[in-house]
Parts: sequence; C-alpha cells; structure tokens
Amino acid sequence: MERYSVIKEKNPREIVLLKGFSCDYGKCAFCNYILDNTDNMEEMRKVNFKELDKVTGEYGILEVINSGSVFELDGATLEKIREVCHNKNIGILYFEAYFGYLDRLDEIRKFFYRQEVRFIIGVETFDNEYRTQILTKNFFIDNEVMKKLKKEYHTVLLLICTEGQTKEQILHDIQFARENFREVTVSVFVNNGTAITRDENLVSWFLREVYPELKSDNRVEVLVDNKDFGVYVQ
Repeated sequence: MERYSVIKEKNPREIVLLKGFSCDYGKCAFCNYILDNTDNMEEMRKVNFKELDKVTGEYGILEVINSGSVFELDGATLEKIREVCHNKNIGILYFEAYFGYLDRLDEIRKFFYRQEVRFIIGVETFDNEYRTQILTKNFFIDNEVMKKLKKEYHTVLLLICTEGQTKEQILHDIQFARENFREVTVSVFVNNGTAITRDENLVSWFLREVYPELKSDNRVEVLVDNKDFGVYVQ
C-alpha cells in the first residue's frame, strides 16, 4: 500500500491517496477501492494527516484522491489540505468528484479559494448503455449533460479493455475525451475480484497499436497498471 507519490512525467505533481467516508454511490461494478473507506474518524485523520505531511510543494500542484469523492473527506482533512497548500505554496489542486456532486462543485472551489481547483470525473466510457448496464454507473450523458461536464470538469477518466468493450468503442472514447476535456486519464483495467473482467486481446491490441501514439500527447496519461501513479491500496 502506498499513499503518497510524485508524478514526474507529462503533468508533474504530487499525489496523495487519502481515506474518506463511504462512497456516496458505491455501486460501480468494477470498483474495489471502496474497501479502503472508513467511518472511523480517528483512523481517517491519522492516515490522512500522515500522508499530507509528506507533501513538499515541489511542483506547486497537488492531486488528492480518495476512494470516492472529495465530498467524502472529513472537515479536519479538508482543513489540513488547505493548511498544506498555504504552507507549501500549492497553487493547483486536483480532486475527484462523482457525477452526483455536479451541482455542488462550487462548495469546494469556495473552500479552496486561494487555489485553482481542477475536478476529475470517472466517466469510464461515453457509451451510455455500457456505462449504465455493465459498469452500473447511474448517469446518462446527453448533449446538455455533456456541455455541463465540459464546463465543470477539467479531467476525465476512462476505463478500457474490459470484457464486452470493442476496439471501436475504445478509440471513440479516447478521441471524444481528447476533443472535450483538457486532460484525459486512460486506465487499462486490471482484474481485481469484481464482476468486471479484463479482455487480454484488447489489452494486447491497445498496447501495440494505440498506446505508442498516446505517449506523445501531453494531455493524456495512460495507466497500463493501476499502480502507475505510485499510489494504491491493493
């Protein structure tokens, strides 16, 4: 288990994986990160403060993730993040926020008013049927929703190479994401004990034919392994 890391390629920044309350949704078929959640405030603060004390401010950018959304971090942790940002001259903050919090993002912006807050959303795929029926995420993206996502979120997360996906779907998702979001993170699925399984043929194809071109796009980060950012709970 690693909760603090430094990302040095493409978009250099520090990253911390904190503990939060239970994910407000918690029903994504592919997710086992919710096992890291806790309702024990003492444990949460002990873990989170320890990791936040490692932040150096080397790049002036900090990404804060937890097994859910920023709204599931306790108040003391949010205060600690704000304190660290002040003491270490952090000017840019990244937070994940689930679709259900779309209309509450300004609460976080106001709390961290001294920083530029960049929100991240896990869309996983722009195929509505696959997202809702297979991955069991509970939101549908039409044109109006897409306009709002583009306005409110800086980074989109895609999940690829799962059973049932196609090459065409993956290529469309990546291209659409590049056209509509400022930054894109593409995660190659790794089997994790959930109902979703990895398609090895798609993985081989992606690594051979798609990944080499994405390496040169500074707006696209690819996680071939879910430990590539250096933080993980598995």
